[in-house]
Amino acid sequence: MNFTLVVWRQARAEETGRMVEYRVEDVSPDMSFLEMLDVLNEDLIVSGEEPVAFDHDCREGICGMCSLVIDGVPHGPERATTACQLHMRHFKDGATITIEPWRAKAFPVIRDLVVDRRALDRVVQAGGYVSINTGSAPDANSIPVAKHDADVAFQAAECIGCGACVAACPNASAMLFVAAKTQHFARLPQGQPERTRRTINLVEAMDREGFGACTNHYECAAACPKEIPVRFISDLNRDFIKAAAHHGRFGTLPPQGDLEE
Repeated sequence: MNFTLVVWRQARAEETGRMVEYRVEDVSPDMSFLEMLDVLNEDLIVSGEEPVAFDHDCREGICGMCSLVIDGVPHGPERATTACQLHMRHFKDGATITIEPWRAKAFPVIRDLVVDRRALDRVVQAGGYVSINTGSAPDANSIPVAKHDADVAFQAAECIGCGACVAACPNASAMLFVAAKTQHFARLPQGQPERTRRTINLVEAMDREGFGACTNHYECAAACPKEIPVRFISDLNRDFIKAAAHHGRFGTLPPQGDLEE
């Protein structure tokens, strides 16, 4: 298979980037998208050019590092698929493929296709944890959890923090990411003591980082490689309103403790 690639090139954050066209040939249909980029970079190195910088790590659809907008879609055209698990057989032979970095104020470009996504890390640091001492691993049935709550918590925990939801949203909102992180804990008994404080802290951290507001486009869920559902955003909004009402005003950092359910 042969492809024409139109790739965003930007040497450093301070410089103006531009789209550059490349040609890759004899690509196996069984190659992943990142393996195809490896072939491109090998050709560039042989010809004395700078290789294209792009993020990658596990290449197993787990780590969330492969942050590429492919033909205008974060992670590419296949639903519930990360870029590293997207195979070239899903493209037509001879196709022209456009490759860009995440586009968001909170994700400044570092170089080429690599963006700074530490804003998501700082949001999680604001409250994506439990501070209670849970001790060693307990027996599976020592803390009863309803099956529905356990299933929802596991579904929320599938978020890999790739930022595709931000890249897909017209407002560059991180609401789906924050909703997944809050609902991961909100459904479990270990997450209850800090539930209101966590909700307010994460939402305030999201605002500080410059992410946009959610206006219900649902592009976030459509682009999410782990299919995190948009209903989590409703759950987050409900928790935030409860927390703000409980503590008197929006933006107040609540003390240790939670609402009576």
